[in-house]
Amino acid sequence: MKTGMIGLGAMGIGMASNIAKAGYLTGVYNRTAAKAQSLAKELNIIAFNQPEELAANVDMVLICVSADQDVLAMVQAIAKTIKPGTIVVDMSTVSSDTAKQAAAILAEKQAAFLDAPVSGGMEGAKNGTLAMMLGGDADALEQARPVLETMTRCIIHMGATGSGQATKAVNQIMGAGINQAVTEALAFAQAQGLPMDKVIEVISGGASGNWFLQHRGSTMTQGVFAPGFKLALHHKDLKICQHMAKQSGASTALIDMTLADYERLMAEGYGDEDISALYRLKAID
Repeated sequence: MKTGMIGLGAMGIGMASNIAKAGYLTGVYNRTAAKAQSLAKELNIIAFNQPEELAANVDMVLICVSADQDVLAMVQAIAKTIKPGTIVVDMSTVSSDTAKQAAAILAEKQAAFLDAPVSGGMEGAKNGTLAMMLGGDADALEQARPVLETMTRCIIHMGATGSGQATKAVNQIMGAGINQAVTEALAFAQAQGLPMDKVIEVISGGASGNWFLQHRGSTMTQGVFAPGFKLALHHKDLKICQHMAKQSGASTALIDMTLADYERLMAEGYGDEDISALYRLKAID
């Protein structure tokens, strides 16, 4: 299945590389053309000049961009040239409503749309170990599965279009809670004068152990916040979660608190740091 990739950000580059290794990737498109040309040369594939050109030459289009308006702009562009029977898989994090709009646009062209956000960060994209939560037609998923498996450790079909994005919202809210808990707990440990490496080791081995503690605990307590998942992007995702929660009447207390914390950090110039930069607000000088 000839596959094209739109969007070569921190996640997209790792995804594209794994698809290419498996022999499925025909070409890429990125708004910053130089990035697409560099990767295309490295992977011996095509750097398409426009998304319309990419869509006309592949059987599957993968999208990984930053925001709702970007997804809809790309879908509207590829709809001009897309072939009937093409499968479009959007791995961005957007709202369920955006996923449904994109599906409707492509349905008019007899193309399938799957909303398939992922979790696992830059490490997961690079290593091909992402978790994918997917909404849309089950038959289209089975056709797309060989390509999607090159990037993932698990793929779960959640239901109709939009359910993948709704599940990603669950993930992002939970991630906010874990961030709040880990940063506050480690700041407490540091205030107690405990040996931080031993705290992280022993807690990671017990009931409160988690991925974030294991992979970000030691760096945050040393004041290192190199981005695995940028704080500003999590802020964007939580705004989507906040809107969805208010529509359904669900609680937004944790979302609201984390958004306020992130906005304070962004105002201080830390938006491009890892979400573990929340530790800056918790640590005692």
